[in-house]
Amino acid sequence: DYVKAVPEQLRSAIQAPYHVLGTDGFGRSDTREKLRHFFEINHQFIAYAALVKLYEVGMFEKKELSEFKKEFGIDADKPNPRLA
Repeated sequence: DYVKAVPEQLRSAIQAPYHVLGTDGFGRSDTREKLRHFFEINHQFIAYAALVKLYEVGMFEKKELSEFKKEFGIDADKPNPRLA
């Protein structure tokens, strides 16, 4: 379920910005919905990550990014799940 190891193997073959989302099984036990939110890999976080990359290359406005964060409850101050 959203494992990073496999898509990371493609990194060297892709000559473009490449960002992989996933968990690689950090040993937590909860519902899939809660785990996807915790690890920031649910549909809101995936869409947000894509919009951040579009913003970074100048194809999306910062104001729109802020509006998306607010609308979908993306908490920028949430602790990094890899460190929690």
